[in-house]
Amino acid sequence: MLPAYISHADCARHEMGDGHPECPARLAAIADALLARGLLDYMLPYDAPLATEAQLERAHTALHVRQVLEAAPAEGYAQVDPDTRMNRHTVPAALRAAGAAVLATDLVLGGQVPAAFCAVRPPGHHAERNAAMGFCFFNNVAVGIRHALDVHGLTRVALVDFDVHHGNGSEDILAGDERVLMCSIFETGLYPFNGPDARSLKDAPNMVNVGLAPRSGSEAFRAAVTEHWLPALERFKPELIYISAGFDAHREDDMANLGLVDADYAWVTRQLMDLAWRHCRGRVISCLEGGYMLNPLARSAAAHVKVLIGAD
Repeated sequence: MLPAYISHADCARHEMGDGHPECPARLAAIADALLARGLLDYMLPYDAPLATEAQLERAHTALHVRQVLEAAPAEGYAQVDPDTRMNRHTVPAALRAAGAAVLATDLVLGGQVPAAFCAVRPPGHHAERNAAMGFCFFNNVAVGIRHALDVHGLTRVALVDFDVHHGNGSEDILAGDERVLMCSIFETGLYPFNGPDARSLKDAPNMVNVGLAPRSGSEAFRAAVTEHWLPALERFKPELIYISAGFDAHREDDMANLGLVDADYAWVTRQLMDLAWRHCRGRVISCLEGGYMLNPLARSAAAHVKVLIGAD
């Protein structure tokens, strides 16, 4: 079986103004890199469907869903927070991004594909249960996870988030849900400003969050994964793994200052795939989050996908 590549043209129509780092060109850069390396030849393409309100409301309040659906302007932009805007294409793009995670879940758990990469935007991991923020409107991975739990009946699902910014929205939605283990790294002192003590915002028992100081680099990142993530994941024995795949911790990305390189994304993906083959038949779903400098984003995403699909 070939893994899935899930995307949609609608995801490139959402934009937040000239010069905004979360831009449509991100998806084109990733697609070009995967095509140039021949990786798309080993993936099955799928169009992301529109998520339904019922699917969204497993992760968000009905009020939040309705507010997002009704907020898009007929022209120009609607401001959501200082960094986040909507244009008239934002709602279909956000519905496709969440719908991609739902489709990926159905495909993987239905045995049609072994794994999936969702090349979608807007990203999702900052979207809280009742709030859009940080370039995010709906929490794509949380919608997918709740679909796996509530519709497919799984009892142990892991979320791994290696975006340089903490996935506060995922934590807000999933903290305290004993069916989920969330592991993340983030650079301290960055949005959404978790503080220097590197503690989880909610300090829930199903959260394994490791804050890293600026300029920590590859060694500290790999140590966090080896010493904190992997033992917790081994104990949890997930039936399915989701990845919030943000590539903005790269040393060439000026949104942050953690200092990772392409090889770190390949390495962490290999650790997760090895674990997935031990516990859940290699079932992994990866959803794009951050990564804003196009060249390192494209290279890092390609390094990640190459391992994800077993082409390494």
